[in-house]
Amino acid sequence: MSGVALIGFGYWGPNLARNLQNHAGPRWRYLVELSEERAARARQLYPQVQVVSDLDIVLNDPEVTAAIVATPAATHTPLTRRLLDAGKHVMVEKPLALTTEDAASLATQADEAGKVLMVGHVFEYVPAVLEMKKIIEAGEIGDLLYLHSQRLNLGRIQSDVNAFTSIGPHDVSIANFLVGGGAEWVSARGARYLNENVDDVVFVTVGYPGGVLAHMHVSWLDPSKTRKTTVVGSKQMMVFDDVDSETKLRVYDKGADRLDPDAYGAWQYKLRDGAMRVPSLPMAEPLGAELKHFLECVDTGARPRTDGWNGVEVVAVLEAVEESLRKGGEQIAVNTLRKRA
Repeated sequence: MSGVALIGFGYWGPNLARNLQNHAGPRWRYLVELSEERAARARQLYPQVQVVSDLDIVLNDPEVTAAIVATPAATHTPLTRRLLDAGKHVMVEKPLALTTEDAASLATQADEAGKVLMVGHVFEYVPAVLEMKKIIEAGEIGDLLYLHSQRLNLGRIQSDVNAFTSIGPHDVSIANFLVGGGAEWVSARGARYLNENVDDVVFVTVGYPGGVLAHMHVSWLDPSKTRKTTVVGSKQMMVFDDVDSETKLRVYDKGADRLDPDAYGAWQYKLRDGAMRVPSLPMAEPLGAELKHFLECVDTGARPRTDGWNGVEVVAVLEAVEESLRKGGEQIAVNTLRKRA
C-alpha cells in the first residue's frame, strides 16, 4: 500500500491525525512538524508514525505517494508545489492558496502531472449539506432564490488574515456546492475592532448565475457560536444548523404564492405556512468521509469531489472579497482565471 504523510500538527492537524489513524492505518508513515513541543505530543499519541521536522525525508521517500497539508494558509502554495514536484498526490486544507493565480497554478500543475489535488472543504462532506443538495436537485424547494449564512464565534482570533479569509471559505464552498457553480461577483464590507490590520467582522454578498444571491456574515467577535445556513426556494426553505446536535437540518413548507392581480392590477400574494420536517441523516464524521474519499482517489486516480479547481473557485471569491473591502464595498467580478477542468 502507498504511504501517506501528514504535514502539520497545529490547529487542525490533530483532527486529521485521529482520522488517519482510523482510516489509513499502516499507510500513515510520517508526520512532519517543526515545533518540538507538538512533535513530542504526536510521538506519544502515534508511536508507530515517524515524526520528523525535515520535509525532504517525505519528498525523497518513494513509498510515500500522498501527503496532507495542514499548515498556515500562507505556506499552502510552496508546500503543495514541492509535493507535486516530487510526484505526490496532495490534499490541502482550506484555502488552497491566498491568490487565485497561485491556486490556478497548483490546479493546473496537478492536472498536467496526473496527480490528485484535493482541497479540504469539509462541509461538502457533511451529511446535512449533502441532503440539502439532494433536495435542491430533486426540485423539492422549487427555484433556488437565495442563501444566507452566519459563522460567528468569540474566539480563534488571527492576526495574519481577516475573518472571512480564515473561516469564510466554508460558507463559500457550501454556497458554490448548493448553487452548482462558481460565483460571478461579490460586494463586501468589514470592520476592524481588535486589530487595525485585519477585519474582525465581514458582511459579504455573493452573486451567482440566474440571479441567485448568497449573503455571508462572519465574525470572531460575537457572543455566541453560530454555524447556520438558510436556503430559500420558491416552494420550500431549509435551515442547516451545525451547532444543533439533534436537528441539524430542517425543511419548511413555507413560501409566498402569487395570485391573480386585483381589480386595480396589483399582484396579490398568499402566504403558505406548512409543516416542518427533519430529514433522517446518517451518523458519519465529515472529516473521516473526506479523508476516505482522498485515499480512494489516490488509489483509483479518480478526480476528487473537491478538486483543485473547486479550490480555485473559493479562492477567487476570497480575493474578490479582499478587493471589495479595500474599495469600500464596491462590486467586484470573480475571476477564476480558467474554467474548471
